Amino acid sequence: MVKKLAFGGLVSLLLTAALTAVHFLASQLIGTSFIPYDFFNWMTRVLPGNLITFGIDMMIDTMLALGLSVVDLAKTAERASAVLQFVGIVVVLGAVIFAVWDRLKLRRPHIAGLIVGAIVGLPLLTISRSVAQLDISPLLNGLWLLASFLVWGWFIGMAYGRLYPSETEMEAEPEAVPANDVQVMDRRRFLIQLGASTAVLTVAGTGIGATLARAERARTSAGGASISSGDIVFPNANDPVMPVPGTRLEYTPVSEHYQVFLQTEPTIIEEEEWQLPITGMVDNPRMFTLQQFRDEFESFDQFVTLTCISGRVGTGLISTTKWTGASAQDVLAAVGVQPEAKYLFITSGDGFYESVDLELIRNDRRIMFCYAWDDKLLPKDHGFPLRIWIPDRYGMKQPKWITGIEVTDEYQPGYWVERNWDEVARVKATSVIDTVAVDNVGAVDGQQVIPVGGIAYAGARGIGGVEVRVDGGEWQPAQLRAPLSETTWVIWRYEWPFSEGDHLFEVRCTEADGTPQIEEAHDARPDGSSGIHSYEAAV
Repeated sequence: MVKKLAFGGLVSLLLTAALTAVHFLASQLIGTSFIPYDFFNWMTRVLPGNLITFGIDMMIDTMLALGLSVVDLAKTAERASAVLQFVGIVVVLGAVIFAVWDRLKLRRPHIAGLIVGAIVGLPLLTISRSVAQLDISPLLNGLWLLASFLVWGWFIGMAYGRLYPSETEMEAEPEAVPANDVQVMDRRRFLIQLGASTAVLTVAGTGIGATLARAERARTSAGGASISSGDIVFPNANDPVMPVPGTRLEYTPVSEHYQVFLQTEPTIIEEEEWQLPITGMVDNPRMFTLQQFRDEFESFDQFVTLTCISGRVGTGLISTTKWTGASAQDVLAAVGVQPEAKYLFITSGDGFYESVDLELIRNDRRIMFCYAWDDKLLPKDHGFPLRIWIPDRYGMKQPKWITGIEVTDEYQPGYWVERNWDEVARVKATSVIDTVAVDNVGAVDGQQVIPVGGIAYAGARGIGGVEVRVDGGEWQPAQLRAPLSETTWVIWRYEWPFSEGDHLFEVRCTEADGTPQIEEAHDARPDGSSGIHSYEAAV
């Protein structure tokens, strides 16, 4: 039994790795679904919210413990987890199949293998149909997936027949050596041949597929057509307070803007295939193309800092860029919202959904249906063709890839609210030390100093002050650079009269009205992290 489990696991691992690589290559070449991602995406929808959140927390904590960048590698880690999860489950299935094969008296291994392939493949095909983004017809995709799992199953059966010929109708070839030695030699030879063949498929499929995937991600992350002929003008360009070298860029390049989305890959919507219906409790239901939306409503610009509720103190899941779009007030006026309506229920192409209180929109003209970043149409992987911006809220309340807006008098909890995240999700004030610039020693009033720098952010409430302390000493005020807007982070710097040795730096901020940031350490769940950010440096 143990030996059969081991052989079954090994054979299944080799065949499943090759199958996964072939599926990955096909998904990049012809747009079929990639089963490991589909299965992972499906799991995130059906498992309890607390379990999903626990998985997210564990992944982020592990990356931080290893000193890895959450911004750069979170999605890569998620995709790797999806593949490992799929391969692991199928390997276990293969091992179990080998272990019970003789008990089921499956005498014809090839036919039995086809049945096994169908049993494994059909549920996965059903799951894929419910979540996959396809570039080909669902029928062709289904036929491809079923055929590939039948082939996988056929090879599982063939492998069992070669490894255990006495239990099937496949007879061992006669040899001039003892039977046990023949069987050992034949098994070893077969496993070497199988390993070599599947290794070629796995390496080739993965390598070519990865190259195609990188090219596709570069395409989808690039901004669309320009909506302005001039350069972006930064309103604080002449501010005398300059960022300390090593501080994050005040204006985030779109290619470096953090990304968080439900699925393992971003949702891709082509402009010619998209129309936005605004329905429900309105006098004039409308259907907009993107061009109609841009032509009908006056646009406005806003420099915006956006941050993720799941980020830890000091998170990299925060970015700043220029947003362009139409005021939600103007859009709703065009469709004639009825007096009894209370909410917008917004749905997205990736399965996300969220409710927005109409009273919030009535009281804040800045709430925007956004179609451009950085003076270009939204990148496809950042919500193209339309997303919403709501000042003072974490990103979890702001749908991307909007595909429908229903005006209603009934509240429906949003995707993450249903999974026990905060219903309001109001941004908490935070301050971060980005750098202690030990190589940039300067002088202030004849005293040598080392500049310390970072950012502070309090949503749309503004920053009134930032203070820094060293080694638990007195809090000292930092200089503030004028922000790009009232809804962006603030760059700060502090000239530290340094002393040699190892030091611990801490930072805190106050909001524009004097409200101090929360100093008590708190996890991200359910309403965002809080606490004092610290930074160690040796001088």
